[in-house]
Amino acid sequence: MVSLDLRKISEAVSDFFIVCEASSTVQVRAIAGWVESEVKDACDERPYKHEGHSAGQWILIDYVNVVVHVFLAETRKFYKLEEMWSDGVAEEEADPITEAPAKATKAAKKTRKTTKK
Repeated sequence: MVSLDLRKISEAVSDFFIVCEASSTVQVRAIAGWVESEVKDACDERPYKHEGHSAGQWILIDYVNVVVHVFLAETRKFYKLEEMWSDGVAEEEADPITEAPAKATKAAKKTRKTTKK
């Protein structure tokens, strides 16, 4: 899993991208569902928008300031999202299943603090 801090990029569509991958469409859907559940429980936030659940190859969960991308491994390789946003500060994490919800929650809380000032 990779966290991309995009706050210093003027044309960025969000403050943070969280990018992770799974080995099957079932796992992509499970991770995306888990992220939504964990963020809801921790921050009482529902996504502004989510896309890709039916195909299950790339699920995007948009919390406006934080966007979580859950990819099927080969889809992630094809789109190379990290390369497209390489001006952002990337932070690599070891395990997407345990880290994605925590990272999304942490980024959402951090963003919420900075936007309330």
